[in-house]
Amino acid sequence: MGPSVPVPEGFRGMDRIKSVTGTLRGTDVTQFLGFLLLGACLLFALFFLGIILYFIVSRGLPVISWEFITAVPRRAMTKGGVAPAIVGTLYLTLGAIAFALPLGLACAVYLCEYSPKGVIVNIIRLSINNLAGVPSIVFGLFGFAVFVKVLGFGVSILSGSLTLGIMALPGIISASQEAILAVPLSYREASLALGATHWQTIKKVTLPTAFPGILTGVILNIGRVAGETAPILFTAATFYTRGYPDSIFSEAMALPYHIYALMTEGTRPEVQTGIAYGCALILLFLVLAISGLAIVLRQRQRSTYAA
Repeated sequence: MGPSVPVPEGFRGMDRIKSVTGTLRGTDVTQFLGFLLLGACLLFALFFLGIILYFIVSRGLPVISWEFITAVPRRAMTKGGVAPAIVGTLYLTLGAIAFALPLGLACAVYLCEYSPKGVIVNIIRLSINNLAGVPSIVFGLFGFAVFVKVLGFGVSILSGSLTLGIMALPGIISASQEAILAVPLSYREASLALGATHWQTIKKVTLPTAFPGILTGVILNIGRVAGETAPILFTAATFYTRGYPDSIFSEAMALPYHIYALMTEGTRPEVQTGIAYGCALILLFLVLAISGLAIVLRQRQRSTYAA
């Protein structure tokens, strides 16, 4: 073989440029395919969400009227409205969040700010995560055994709210922990450097910064609490009443249980099916309204802190 001919420096540079260009093109193609896949998944989820909304709205909207929203049920729940069920659902949902939010927030603050690192804390966190996966009927049986029987609250709004609150507690604790841990460490260090105590730092710096993330957890749990039937089946819900609850120890109608009763216990399904879809549409708007209020509070907190 003859002697090797050296490659000019300019040609070596061209090879490097071609290699880098080829790598960038490969990266662009991979990125494009990734975004395409994510967009397809989003459209797929929105498609089924649209089908569900259309299904509920198309069947429930013809039933909705001012009388349906404000009147009490009549003639074995085939006439009148569902006002007691709306009021009962509001009481149970707000009562559950009022119980679960302070307790869940206190647990998250302790686990993130005060608890010693070790096996016991890891077991507590694992238990909270496992509790989030417990079926809702188990919470209902627990509430019936403890709140209705042992503590003597009876079948009441108080028993149902406490049961729903315990069911929502794991989700609120987990979301609050994530929000608190997401606060930059430099915020805490700056507060402590200015002479603030640990509790003052938590109260004035950590919690206000983490509040939007905490509200996100609350929003996610509102829908679950408002739409549950099994936990209130034994603790709070009544099949039929024409009046409104007058205390926390009163039974209450609730939209999820009312839908269940209309679809399973009715004597005139051709009439009660439409009423059930109307209740489902009202429940959907009720959850959206409460969640929308929480979203407004979250955005206001973000803008206040950013300012």
